Amino acid sequence: MTEETPGMRASDAEREETAEVLRQALAEGRLTMEEFDERLDSAYGARTDRELERLVRDLPAGVARAGRDVVPADAHGAGTAERADTRRRWASRIGGEPSSRWGLGLFGGFVRRRSWTVPRLFTGVALLGGGQLDLREARFEGSDVKIRCFAFCGGIQVTVGPDVEVDVTGIGVMGGFEAGAVGPGEPGAPRIVVTGLAVWGGVGVERKPVRPDDGEAEGRRTSLEKGQRGELPGAGGQ
Repeated sequence: MTEETPGMRASDAEREETAEVLRQALAEGRLTMEEFDERLDSAYGARTDRELERLVRDLPAGVARAGRDVVPADAHGAGTAERADTRRRWASRIGGEPSSRWGLGLFGGFVRRRSWTVPRLFTGVALLGGGQLDLREARFEGSDVKIRCFAFCGGIQVTVGPDVEVDVTGIGVMGGFEAGAVGPGEPGAPRIVVTGLAVWGGVGVERKPVRPDDGEAEGRRTSLEKGQRGELPGAGGQ
């Protein structure tokens, strides 16, 4: 009688591939949150490839994005356990039905903030008006989010936390897109792409931490006012 081979030692990349399959299954409704949490803990604690295989044996392969998320320990010695905690925290905010897929500021404004669920594709239009999109306390339908902003003689402000990946690819015609927030995020965080068109208007993208009074402060000063005062890039027709 021979003893079963325990399997090969699992790598960080293989753990991440398994975690991504679990996230996809949660987003598709194949796993409950309780099942997801249990399996995700097991995935990051797995020692062999066979342990990982058992966790996803009853799930579709999904789309693995582990290659982008795997990072080495940083200069301060942040190790596998810390990165696993970070990914687990973000995984709990990814998946669910979007709260809304578009916003319109026509001679007025629209606001999305607090605990809303951001869709994979959101479209915002500001025509002689403004819009505010605050993603700092939001959930996300998926790990990749595209926000299309169209500002015509108005402005749209997008606010993200300091820990997400951000890319800005919009075009300005007598207007502009602020790209100061462009940069990488922490492991497991969503990737947010802000794109679109600004004509005699502007789209601002900024990173800010969450503070208790942020909502009230933003409520007192809308993106429409910023556009009128020329505080958004290109607003006011430079």
